Amino acid sequence: MRKREGQLVASTEADADDDPRFVAALARGLSVLRAFRRGDAGLGNQDLATRTGLAKSTISRLTYTLSRLGYLEYSASTGRYSLSVAALALGFSALGGLAVRDVARPMMQALADNVGCSVALGAPDRRTMVYIEHCRGSSPLHIGMEIGAHVRMATSAMGRAYLASLDASARDRLLDEICPPDDMGAFMRDGVRRSVDQLRLNGFVTSIGEWQSEINSVGVPLLLHGSQPYALNCGGSAHVLTAARLDDIGRDLVALARQVQMAFGRQD
Repeated sequence: MRKREGQLVASTEADADDDPRFVAALARGLSVLRAFRRGDAGLGNQDLATRTGLAKSTISRLTYTLSRLGYLEYSASTGRYSLSVAALALGFSALGGLAVRDVARPMMQALADNVGCSVALGAPDRRTMVYIEHCRGSSPLHIGMEIGAHVRMATSAMGRAYLASLDASARDRLLDEICPPDDMGAFMRDGVRRSVDQLRLNGFVTSIGEWQSEINSVGVPLLLHGSQPYALNCGGSAHVLTAARLDDIGRDLVALARQVQMAFGRQD
């Protein structure tokens, strides 16, 4: 069955029950910070309880502590919390430490300029993919995504590229978490199965109006030695990035991923 947004917190703690090194209180605190999304004006304790699946009494203690530590800001007039500059600084520090962005950025921009569409680099973040680099092409029609934005894993080309690169058992476990037990879930699973075949045959995967209508995209996994997995994608309006262009751009993305891998000493 599909997990509620907060059930992943509980399952993570359950998986670590036998590990004495795992600090459950820290995991809960981090789940509160992760609950904030792009565009949130502020969240109350009840909002955070709903998103994390934690009890409201637990949330109250966590938000108080995080506020005292400077990671959340509290508005007495609205009774809501927002991420502070200190919390945002953690994200920017993490981005600054990702050498792959510096290596891939000029290659990504060259491809974006060549095809006229956006090229992005992302990494898995539980059940979504998060953009960690984004280069715009010349087309006036843009998707509107920025660094830090999240996209659905099972319907986006970036997410499908990542999923298709996993071994079958790991992919099935993740699909059990992100796919609802209904027609939409079956649609998502079918798309991922097609992507596995596409990756094996072509080296890239596609999403034609499946992430968002009127948006086409193509993606490839980017696997580096001793690093977390990444994925690259090129996406844009279906009027600009037509289905007929996806194969050519897919091959360009495969070449881009190979260049980045070679820069990090990986030849395969």
